[in-house]
Amino acid sequence: MKPSRIIDTLVLWIILAIPFLGNGQQLTQIPKGYWVACGDDKVLIINPAIGSDSSAIVWKWQFGESANQIPKEYSNYFKSIDECKPVFSNKKILITSSTGATCLLNIADKKIEFYAKTPMAHSADILPGKLVAVANSTHPKGNSLELYQLDQPEKPIYKDTLYSGHGVIWNNRLQQLFVLGYDDLRTYKLTDAKKSLTLVNTIKIPGQGGHDLSRIDDNRLLVSFTDGVVIFSIKERKFDPFSPLADAHHIKSINWNAKINRLIYTKAEESWWTNNIYATNPNQKVYIPTLKLYKVRVCD
Repeated sequence: MKPSRIIDTLVLWIILAIPFLGNGQQLTQIPKGYWVACGDDKVLIINPAIGSDSSAIVWKWQFGESANQIPKEYSNYFKSIDECKPVFSNKKILITSSTGATCLLNIADKKIEFYAKTPMAHSADILPGKLVAVANSTHPKGNSLELYQLDQPEKPIYKDTLYSGHGVIWNNRLQQLFVLGYDDLRTYKLTDAKKSLTLVNTIKIPGQGGHDLSRIDDNRLLVSFTDGVVIFSIKERKFDPFSPLADAHHIKSINWNAKINRLIYTKAEESWWTNNIYATNPNQKVYIPTLKLYKVRVCD
């Protein structure tokens, strides 16, 4: 490893080791380098520097804590959370559930600030103009990309067909939305009025069962599918194998900091779920026995 990368890695671990607050449950903003993990009806914030098991959890949320804030029927829709993306300067978490819903949760007071019924939702992201895009997977009312305004719960303002929607990433520099389906990666742009989306182009991914889509930098994305992981170059519009996990199967979530070569991911080990979060450089496994983990996200 280059000396500069060693220094960067050491600095990251020093920052993570500094206690953020005496009581993790008082967290108001997720520190950089912390992890957000989800599964079942729960979301966890993890400090990987203080433990390799449940002792590393510094904040947790279960849907029941906030259930009385939104219509009662949503108790049936947050039983299998599958996305937990830090947004708004790491002060909020954008959550989707494959049992049928999406919400925006404020970390400080655990208030639900947006909610919608989104059949088989698997991912979401925030767009300019207080918009949220949601990718819905295989369901009679799903297989779609939906767009909502954050101040108008349950009212989609745009919808497009998308078979097995699994990933959504907004690229602010390019002002484009990247969306992952079963076997394709799409690019959309917002209309001038910011009330709708326009499909710009579509490219087939080098596999089937598209599963996770994450950002490396402004020009590269990571794409996982059933039997591999690739890097997509936005400028060159081509896919290249991601060597650390090029032939890995069933990667459910993947996060890579290219500057320090730090990789954090989850993979299906018990049917569609796992109890483990894996990391490299340095190698680490965080074991959470009380949760059927699905995804992990890293705060940057």
